Amino acid sequence: MVRINRQRLKAIVRKEFIHVFRDWRSLGIAIAIPVLLILLFGYALDMDLENVPTVVYDQSRTPESRDLISMLDGSPYIAVDRYTDNYRDIETLLDTGTMMVAIVIPYDFADSVRGNRDTSVQVIADGSDANTARLALGYMTALGLLYNQEINIERAEMMGAGSMVVPVASEPRAFYNADLRSQNILIPGIVAIVMIVIAAMLTSVTVAKEWELGTMEQLISTPVRAPELMLGKIAPYFVIGMIDVTIAVVMGQWVFGVPLRGSPALVFLSASIFLIGALFFGLMLSIILKKQVLSNQAALLGSYLPTMLLSGFVFAIQNMPEWVQYITYIVPGRYFIALLRGIYLKGIGLEILWMNLLFLVIYATIMVVNARRMLVLKLEQ
Repeated sequence: MVRINRQRLKAIVRKEFIHVFRDWRSLGIAIAIPVLLILLFGYALDMDLENVPTVVYDQSRTPESRDLISMLDGSPYIAVDRYTDNYRDIETLLDTGTMMVAIVIPYDFADSVRGNRDTSVQVIADGSDANTARLALGYMTALGLLYNQEINIERAEMMGAGSMVVPVASEPRAFYNADLRSQNILIPGIVAIVMIVIAAMLTSVTVAKEWELGTMEQLISTPVRAPELMLGKIAPYFVIGMIDVTIAVVMGQWVFGVPLRGSPALVFLSASIFLIGALFFGLMLSIILKKQVLSNQAALLGSYLPTMLLSGFVFAIQNMPEWVQYITYIVPGRYFIALLRGIYLKGIGLEILWMNLLFLVIYATIMVVNARRMLVLKLEQ
């Protein structure tokens, strides 16, 4: 078992803190980045589709068509901003991106409704943004079914059948996120993104800086051992990382109103384990590559991009190709984000989430062991 000399460790930690506070620009960036990322992702990355800009080509111009337009415009999803009397304007508005959806009501719409005949309303969506178009078309389909139901009820009452009773009525309800706010899903994931960016940016240059400045040889000549050097290098950035986690949690609740239904202590426990793994991953790259720019870029590519794309933060893992889903199992951000969402939204604890926490512990352990092994090899060369 390796014994750590507290006095030597304290000296390395003190030295690293001096470097951190001396470079006040990097320290300011380390504190400012979480705030900027949370604000950018929280406000800009909004998956809720509301007030879709819509143009209407009403060829019927009857009370029935106006009722349909009024119902569409009265929903929170559709905003009828333009009217036109030709297809050319529709093409221009969709080409320029001014409108996202176009609705074309046929000439015989009112006659078909009154005569109990089938009719159709054309809905054109801008498919260059597939996700937005899919949501918009889904809204239009749902609103069309609602309009059909209202027509059938009015028709039954006019025929003297009395009040029409719908035999089966669905009552949709969303657990854990009743309003289906995208911020409630994104903000917990942003905590992981913030931590991985800070870890990649800071620790990936710590040892590489010593090699480039020529001070690594001086450290090697001292009695300092590899574990003491590693822990001393990591300690200041661990403190900064946990401060960033606190900033992210506070901003999530007070700025975006994201509920924290579970245990805050469990949030910080899982965050600390994930942060240790991320910090030692950056440290390992710094030891191996010996160049600040190269190790920083490798850390971003090896940690930030997988966490962003393959963790379920933005894109649902279930929707990915099967072979990509298998790759996500080696991305630690997958387990950390699952932990955060379970704690934040569902209020559950380790009785359900223990497996995710176990994988984070395994990840952190592997990174610590590999970083130590690489440092020992480099020091012996």
